[in-house]
Amino acid sequence: MITQSKTFTGIVLAVAMILAIPLIAMQFTDEVNWKLFDFILMGILLLSTGFAAEFAVRRIKNRDYHLLIIALILLAFFLVWAELAVGIFGTPFAAS
Repeated sequence: MITQSKTFTGIVLAVAMILAIPLIAMQFTDEVNWKLFDFILMGILLLSTGFAAEFAVRRIKNRDYHLLIIALILLAFFLVWAELAVGIFGTPFAAS
């Protein structure tokens, strides 16, 4: 139980540190212009990716399958991120 709590805390802290990067950048330049919704959406995306990868590591015993599932999770993360950022697929969720 303590290990799960440490893992949860580690994932949340990692997401907070990643989200701090654009927050700090916004203080120094106008090139980064995130709204509250952007932070919330990216936080959800990062947390779900982290928890999905952790779930895969805990539940799947075969190391080769770990790597495959985590690679697929990361691929999905990068595709969603790219779609939200620049609209590579042209969905209604794409950036304008």
